[in-house]
Amino acid sequence: MTDNSTLMRRGLMFVLSSPSGAGKTTISRALLKRNNNLIVSTSVTTRPRRAGEVSGQDYFFVDAPAFDEMIKNNDFLEYAKVHDHYYGTPRQPVMDALAAGKDVIFDIDWQGTQQLAEIAREDLVTIFILPPSSAELERRLRARARDPEDVIRKRLAKAAEEMSHYSEYDYVIVNQDIERATTQAQLILDAEHMKRHRLVGVSDFVRGLMQGL
Repeated sequence: MTDNSTLMRRGLMFVLSSPSGAGKTTISRALLKRNNNLIVSTSVTTRPRRAGEVSGQDYFFVDAPAFDEMIKNNDFLEYAKVHDHYYGTPRQPVMDALAAGKDVIFDIDWQGTQQLAEIAREDLVTIFILPPSSAELERRLRARARDPEDVIRKRLAKAAEEMSHYSEYDYVIVNQDIERATTQAQLILDAEHMKRHRLVGVSDFVRGLMQGL
């Protein structure tokens, strides 16, 4: 008798992108709490560490020369310059997780998503998070009370460019309500788990079923 527990699944890269303030980080954290098999990709950045951030947990904080050295060594799956600072995804931890059947969630922008699509499209699922309105986006940025006025203005100015890339993504979620948006992202993740090409050994499993008839 064939046991469906023999069906293994390769992990997937689950990308959430959005302009700053649209909710991708909040949704990412909620998904991590809901899914034991989901881990976060911790980026390397040249951005200064903010109050309360922990190196190795929120980001790996490095200086520009160290980041350049990692680029030369091909240590990144993707990297990009965002708001005057560089961010990159370390390659080896992600590839090890996928091979072990774990899903990896990414909080990256459209530039990084394009790079991932070029090298690993079959492993990639992408969602673009949109705010319900431009006024609400500005309200959320200001409500965080984390950035100075000039940074807020810069993020708002960049939002239009970022949102113009929505059509490059597999799915779009309008984050009117964070609980609803998180549920929608979870439904996408669950559906993508059942994609045939991610199931390892499904051909042998089906042959076993057929032989038993």
